[in-house]
Amino acid sequence: MTVGVSVQSSGPETAVAVWNAGGVNPGALAPLLTADVDGGTFRLRHAVPADLPAIVALLADDSLGAGREQSQDMAPYEKAFQSIDADPAHLLVVGELVSGGAESGPVVATFQLSFLPGISRQGAWRSQLEAVRVAESLRGQGIGNLMVQWAIDESRRRDCTLMQLTTHKTRTAAHRFYERLGFDASHEGIKLML
Repeated sequence: MTVGVSVQSSGPETAVAVWNAGGVNPGALAPLLTADVDGGTFRLRHAVPADLPAIVALLADDSLGAGREQSQDMAPYEKAFQSIDADPAHLLVVGELVSGGAESGPVVATFQLSFLPGISRQGAWRSQLEAVRVAESLRGQGIGNLMVQWAIDESRRRDCTLMQLTTHKTRTAAHRFYERLGFDASHEGIKLML
């Protein structure tokens, strides 16, 4: 149960400065959000390269992800991380569970947030929320809600007029979760694998 929340707006430049200075200590990054949860403090922050194995493990931790993600070869994930990290229109965010007086903790959640300009809707910006994951052992504590609310607030801060996401048709619990947060299943998503 969440009992206290603190939110900060800290751009990716803060995270870049820390690891470009030769450090990859996630505890040194300014938190984007902190919340007291069962088991410690949930801290949302920008991802660093050292987080990639945990991110991939979270992505693979369901029946759909298990068939797509391959943690034996991290090179494609490292290349993608570099592209995301180099572009201020994309954020890769992780949540860690910090216990006691520890400086950092294990990565237990993640999502990617992208900001897209468009001509439609009178030149409106929109945000795209992807790969929202929370460790199974921590689901039901409001962590997903905290993350999505932070993403909504960040999208508003960046003057986006709407947020969009896709979720697999079989993830009915995710559909209910997003609908409770105010999302409307107004469109049908169509993909072409290349």
